[in-house]
Amino acid sequence: MAAKPRFHKDADTAAEAPDAAVADAGTDRKHPVDETLPPFRMFTSGLQHVAAMYAGVVAPPLIVGPAVGLTAKETAFLMGASLFTAGIATLLQTIGFWKVGARLPFVNGVSFAGVAPMIAIGKDRGHDGIAVIFGAIIVASLLGFVLAPYFCKLVRFFPPVVTGTVITLIGASLLPVAFNWSQGGNAAADDYGSMTNITMAAVTLVIVLALRKLLRGFLQQIAILLGLVIGTLIAVPAGITDFSAIRNADVVGFPTPFAFGAPQFEIAAIISMCIVMLVCMTESTADMLALGKIVGRPADEKIIEGGLRADTLGSAISPVFNGFMCSAFAQNVGLVAMTKIRSRFVVAAGGGILILLGLVPVAASVIALVPLPVLGGAGIVLFGTVAASGIQTLATAALEKGENALIVAAALGIGLIPIAAPQFYHAFPESLLVVLDSGISTGCVVAIVLNLAFNHVGRGAEERDEEQRPGEHVVPAASGTGLH
Repeated sequence: MAAKPRFHKDADTAAEAPDAAVADAGTDRKHPVDETLPPFRMFTSGLQHVAAMYAGVVAPPLIVGPAVGLTAKETAFLMGASLFTAGIATLLQTIGFWKVGARLPFVNGVSFAGVAPMIAIGKDRGHDGIAVIFGAIIVASLLGFVLAPYFCKLVRFFPPVVTGTVITLIGASLLPVAFNWSQGGNAAADDYGSMTNITMAAVTLVIVLALRKLLRGFLQQIAILLGLVIGTLIAVPAGITDFSAIRNADVVGFPTPFAFGAPQFEIAAIISMCIVMLVCMTESTADMLALGKIVGRPADEKIIEGGLRADTLGSAISPVFNGFMCSAFAQNVGLVAMTKIRSRFVVAAGGGILILLGLVPVAASVIALVPLPVLGGAGIVLFGTVAASGIQTLATAALEKGENALIVAAALGIGLIPIAAPQFYHAFPESLLVVLDSGISTGCVVAIVLNLAFNHVGRGAEERDEEQRPGEHVVPAASGTGLH
């Protein structure tokens, strides 16, 4: 009789059989994704996820608010609302109900893909602009919810040659964000790119690497959080820690529903946000495939359908509480890979913390104490880990066969254009830039199309290489990354 798949008891240890979706019926051990940790570990590990994605959640409202003409206080309100709605969306993904939720350690937050379109929709229109943005998001999200069962069927077009390329692009696309944070985050600031900022990022990077090397067990798993704390303490005498957020924050504040007025519906705005929704669904699908491999629960059509439903439902609810469109946060995929903590309930705890931060602005301001250069230093490790995961997946794609190497070369080359040459598409219509400015989306489309052309069109199923069938391969373990 074949051996039954076995899993370690603790959720923060690697599975012996990473391919199995659930424990065998003959054993009472749960899959690490479904295990819970002791309360203290649950809280600190969830807090680490929040620390990793905090800047990404508050950045879009910080950019959009002033652009549409909101005051500093109104913009701060938007930021708190975004934290609150990100928590709701994350709980929908991790805990879920009915057919909603991937039930993976999947973090959701405000999508950067919608920033430029939202600015174009609401620029200098104040509260009316925000109301139009919210109306467009609600319609686009509800349409996405309806499309989720059909969109998820595209998973069969994501074999290793495609998923490896997309995961690599996710990591590569995030690295410039870490570099920008390392310089200070604000290109208009006098100290942007200063020796102090970059040195602080380098110090944090070294601290994180040293902690990963020297610590063991749970302390090693929260090396990112410890590195952020130590980096922030070092940054205080360096003069780059801003305490104004704590001084100006309210103790309690609830995101009043439709605080900027009832949503308004304009056709042009709705079409624009529908395009953004398709981009978000594409990126979320790629992230779920990546996360599924990392945690040993491959993302099949059912998981992706539930994940997309959670994405779109969370996005539809978000404007009610003055938040923006939500999608997957790839940096947290890297955190799962690095820490090996695969429990979805850890991320659910992070979702609860996000809701608390949205309701208690003064608590959110404590997280905001982490200077961006410190976050950038840690981000280099996190985002690089995502790229490393993609490279591992490509190692299983049999690049020596057929035109697989050509598929990867073309998709990576085109996907890296927005990173290597940000102004490359400057002469194109703004409506196209929503897709073209996302290297993840363009690279994904190119990889899918070329895989269809070279590996599907004109070939029977029996002729396709075994490695071209998604969900049947295993990402090999790599020393130092925690990937399985």
